[in-house]
Amino acid sequence: MRKIKWGIISTASIAIEQVVPAMLKGEFSEVVAIASRGIAKAEKAAKEFNIPKFFGSYEDLLNEDEIEAVYIPLPNHLHVEWAIMAINAGKHVLIEKPMAMNSQQAIELLKESEKYPDLKIMEAFMYKFHPQWIKAKELIDTGEIGTLKTIQSSFSFFDDDADSITNNKEFGGGSLMDIGCYSISVSRLLFGEEPKSVMSSIEYHPEYEVDILATGILEFENGSSSFFCATQLDYTQQAQIFGTKGSIRFELPFNPPNDRPSKIWLTKDEVVTEIEFELCNQYTLQADAFSLAIIENKATPVNLSDAINNIIVIEKLHESQKTGRRVNI
Repeated sequence: MRKIKWGIISTASIAIEQVVPAMLKGEFSEVVAIASRGIAKAEKAAKEFNIPKFFGSYEDLLNEDEIEAVYIPLPNHLHVEWAIMAINAGKHVLIEKPMAMNSQQAIELLKESEKYPDLKIMEAFMYKFHPQWIKAKELIDTGEIGTLKTIQSSFSFFDDDADSITNNKEFGGGSLMDIGCYSISVSRLLFGEEPKSVMSSIEYHPEYEVDILATGILEFENGSSSFFCATQLDYTQQAQIFGTKGSIRFELPFNPPNDRPSKIWLTKDEVVTEIEFELCNQYTLQADAFSLAIIENKATPVNLSDAINNIIVIEKLHESQKTGRRVNI
């Protein structure tokens, strides 16, 4: 089976450190071009990864006929703009999460994408493709832990750099957009529905005006999810899933290791079972899943409505903090 020819729009750190190296290992993915706003950065990245073509503008990359799909790891405020330009140029699009700055932008992109039914477009939530989450979802759906009742998770790191995109409000910074979106997405995935309401307690940076610590509670029809995310706390990530007859705990839920097997632990009837997964790279699995959807002309593994609904929850959490009350969705 052939490989999809990819172009990378930007030399952002997540692209250079994670996604491009992973794509190069893909069964159905081939990186043929990379672009930056400066030709020197593009050339450096191309040489590092033996990418055949490099461009000093994103427009030039989109005009390259050989490229079938593009990956967009630009700052959040540029996602929709360049995704629309990419589909207008006839390219399939994988956009780094979160897909847009707000739900209105996300809906705008959805409407634009509907004009191009032959093109695939998807938000890049790589954790969805890791076998540890696929297994956790299977354990829940088959009743191994009884009825799912509550999820607890967190994700944090420390970044007080004034020049960091994470601390730039206009660029879509903040802890909820950067990492809290994982806990929200996981909760919606595992319960298999949208939350009925949300509550939050959010701390905003006095100078940067972005949320640096957010605690949220999502209420579902028959359960709940509680989480916190922070961009000025010590690094951590954790997730635990609790049912009426058992629980599941993750070693590293969102950034599992690429150099050793990942693990989860199933606890049932006071017996703990360790489940180990073969070495894999979730970014490789994501790129290949998207590429295969193009090759086989099938629906993408995740649709844009999922991305829109995740952003709506983030908006409602901010509304809850502003109003000081529970907000219905």
